[in-house]
Amino acid sequence: MSKEITQTLLGQYSQAFHADPQNQTACNAVMTNGLNKSCRNHSSIRQNIHMYSLSLKQGSITNQKQSGRCWLFAAMNVMRYRIIQKCNLKDFELSQNYMHFWDILEKANWFLENILDTLDEPTGSRTLDFLLSSPIGDGGQWDMMANLVSKYGVVPKTSMPESAGSESTRETNRLLNELLRGDACQLRKLAAGGADAGALDAAKTKMMEEVYRILCISLGEPPKTVDFEVRDKDDHFIQDRGLTPLEFFHKYVDMDLHDYISLINAPTADKPFYHRYTVKMLGNVKEGTPVCYINLPAEELKAAAIAQLKDGEPVWFGCDMGPYVERDSGIMDPGIFDFEETLQIRLPMTKAERLDYGQSQMTHAMVFLGVHQDADGNPIRWRVENSWGDTSGQKGYFVMSDEWFTEYMYQVVIHKKYLNEAQLAVLDTETIVLKPWDPMGSLA
Repeated sequence: MSKEITQTLLGQYSQAFHADPQNQTACNAVMTNGLNKSCRNHSSIRQNIHMYSLSLKQGSITNQKQSGRCWLFAAMNVMRYRIIQKCNLKDFELSQNYMHFWDILEKANWFLENILDTLDEPTGSRTLDFLLSSPIGDGGQWDMMANLVSKYGVVPKTSMPESAGSESTRETNRLLNELLRGDACQLRKLAAGGADAGALDAAKTKMMEEVYRILCISLGEPPKTVDFEVRDKDDHFIQDRGLTPLEFFHKYVDMDLHDYISLINAPTADKPFYHRYTVKMLGNVKEGTPVCYINLPAEELKAAAIAQLKDGEPVWFGCDMGPYVERDSGIMDPGIFDFEETLQIRLPMTKAERLDYGQSQMTHAMVFLGVHQDADGNPIRWRVENSWGDTSGQKGYFVMSDEWFTEYMYQVVIHKKYLNEAQLAVLDTETIVLKPWDPMGSLA
């Protein structure tokens, strides 16, 4: 068995390439147009039209710009839908910047508390390396958002608009990660030198003051009260002044966020269906509710999402936005690119194998606003509200084939009233704790 790429083998590879004329044809196409455009399957485009038997009307499409705040944008889109309906508005947005401020502040505290909880871990341990890999970042989960809103409320976008630092988060995040890794080093040095819990807590408090100051400079300081001032579709002026962010949330959004359950589809051998899971060290608000999932077959996620949509309520979801997505047309379909035929290869991994071997995980959160069903009620395609602005897809909306849902959807968030008895029963079972680096700990 040859362990090296020898000249003989190179000659063999070249001979095999030139032996099939299709390789040169594919080469010419891909070198001229790129891989995706050369493998584009037009039958997929004809099948995945932006038309649905059930479709909810939303405000203008949002744009997360150069940031990874999709999960917050998706959550705010779910909430603003309720405000638009309740107040008869044409359009409205909640402040994503406000939520981002509190999320990063809480993540910094979460990180430092985890450092204090793992002082006995040696440098180079897998746990410590995991913590240090990304002290803070833009991504998140539904339960993390619910904890933020339960603590800080929400505000209209006019009360805390976007800033350069929120629209492009890389610079501030890079600085904060450098600062927080240094803080971790300092805390571990203090502990090694014999500092007691009081001294460590005092040091952490000063560190958090620095994080707060940096966030205020980059994002602006969050408002303590807000004024809700809008005109409805009938040109009536609505004014409600001096509300705290929590008062505004309870009065105008009026959701019990913890009644919404994260249903996941992770068909791996280590995660049997109809069990409840959490991920160690996953979260942001230290005193908040842990992130929890119920693992179910994909068809049950679909049925629950359809039930909620039929009641006129959008559905927050998390997926792997990388594979088989054409941004220009907004099509999400395993058949949109015919890589196997064009390149004469096979991509045989199942969904479970893609999770096990690091090929796929949840990377993006969006909102379902509709579904197209056949005569028997089976879903064919799904209407997706994205947060990439109105230049991609159909004015910002994407269409997801039901086949894509099966293969690359990982999470839907559903009010518990839409769960059946077997699913609800899982909520009363013991929660299985997954390792911090489990793929289901990935953040949208």
